[in-house]
Amino acid sequence: MGKKTDTDNGFHMGRLIKAELVRQGRSATWLAKHVHCTPENIYKVCRQQWVTMHLLFEISLALDHDFFEACSKHLKNQKQKSQTLTEDKP
Repeated sequence: MGKKTDTDNGFHMGRLIKAELVRQGRSATWLAKHVHCTPENIYKVCRQQWVTMHLLFEISLALDHDFFEACSKHLKNQKQKSQTLTEDKP
């Protein structure tokens, strides 16, 4: 998934996770302990644009934050953008 697509539009789940960690004052070590992995894996997750559903669920539980909501909002924005482009075509 390294290649950026037109529908990505700067969406980056890893950055959202990192931002929430910072907002809560939590460390990668803390999160790693709660999702049963190493801090190195958490650093890697924070660099990834997309995260597996299972891991995102575990991270959401640990941080008590609904990251799926961000995905849903991104999907809705992409659908609206697509509809607008379709409507603008002659």
